[in-house]
Amino acid sequence: MRNHPAVVLVAVLLSTLSLPVSLTGASVALPDIGRDLDASLSAVQWVVNGYNATFASFMLAAGALADLFGRRRVYAIGLAVFTVGGLLASVAGDILLLDLARALAGVGAAAAATSASALLAGTFHGRARARAFAAFGTTIGAGLAFGPSIAGLLIEAFGWRSVFAAPALAAGAVLVALVPLLPESRQPHRGRVDWPGTVTFTAALLLLIFGFVQGPEYGWAAPVIVAAFAGAVALLVAFVRVERRRADPMFDLSLLASPRFVGICLAAATIVAVLVPLLVYLPSYLTTVVGLSPGAAGATLILLTAPTLVLPLLGGALTRLVPATSVTVVSVLVVAAGAAWATVLGPDADTARLAGPLLTIGVGVGLSIGLLDAIAIGSVPPDRAATGAGMINTARLASETVAIAVVGAVLASTTAGRLADPGFTGGLRTVLWTMAAAALVAAVATALLVRRARIRAREDVPVG
Repeated sequence: MRNHPAVVLVAVLLSTLSLPVSLTGASVALPDIGRDLDASLSAVQWVVNGYNATFASFMLAAGALADLFGRRRVYAIGLAVFTVGGLLASVAGDILLLDLARALAGVGAAAAATSASALLAGTFHGRARARAFAAFGTTIGAGLAFGPSIAGLLIEAFGWRSVFAAPALAAGAVLVALVPLLPESRQPHRGRVDWPGTVTFTAALLLLIFGFVQGPEYGWAAPVIVAAFAGAVALLVAFVRVERRRADPMFDLSLLASPRFVGICLAAATIVAVLVPLLVYLPSYLTTVVGLSPGAAGATLILLTAPTLVLPLLGGALTRLVPATSVTVVSVLVVAAGAAWATVLGPDADTARLAGPLLTIGVGVGLSIGLLDAIAIGSVPPDRAATGAGMINTARLASETVAIAVVGAVLASTTAGRLADPGFTGGLRTVLWTMAAAALVAAVATALLVRRARIRAREDVPVG
């Protein structure tokens, strides 16, 4: 069975399922973690933010390392780091140690995720590759969709520590049983790791998140918070300068000259900036304010994520009737409508009341999954397709990471650092209205950018 394509697919799918479960599953555990470790909201937020920040920051660097040293090797290292981080998180008796363990797990997740997709691309070809990546995308969707439910059941049966142990053990099983059977591969022409770009981008993202997460606790005018935001801006400026001067940048800024590509990246970033913060904070609201059990809260979240399992195919079918970019704009508008509708939540909000708005948001997300990637990659020259894919994924992860931090800052300010009503309801409604407005603006901006791209394309067509 060594080097058999089926073994590669099984290994990749099993490990890939663990990564989103570790994100959305952790969100269900936040109230229990805060009570058990006597931690403030800002400290508990780093359980999610630390994982997401390192995941987002190291993806492109991990891809370059896989090309340099081998996809299987970096995949194995990523799984090992993810496993160690998860097991450390499961035994941490202090919130600081838990946060550090989660950040470590995020680094491993970045290496495992990027190498996994490269292993699939090197193993499958033609129609088989399309089917393999369809399964890959469905697995990610399943992890996001059922992560809260799985976590809720684990918490009720074994406690919050099992939320970190279970994905770690699953990844460890893949590492021990299947990784030795995988083929090794590298790019024929080895790339180079963009360390200056990686360091400036990662540091800027972490400082930005630190400012938003700790701002409510330290005070927004506190010198350390002002310095964090100033440092983030300075590092982002340095990042842009570094990337413009490098021959092989990890973030090809020249692609931003394409209005169509910018519009699609904006749509992708906006959709996850609505979806993921709700996956993180809505379970806490349902358990602490509405009074649902962790299992019931996780089940309610399926309404938000289940459409991502069935609607991607419908989105692809719609593109035969209308332009793909039109489907994208409609998707963002549907997400905006769902966010506005979700403001009906309150202490007496049961699953029936939330079903409509959560399903609406899920429909908007589901229609866009896969479609956005295809449009983005089709918006750049063929020889830069991989770069385009990396940029849209980085935009997604960075956007959701910052959005989680911003939403957490709003909730911390309205609840005095403890997730409890009535501040929690007011803060969440403010967040939902803001999300709705931002998504509406993003939909209009995406439509204008796509229209501008069409006009430019017509002007570039030679006459006669």
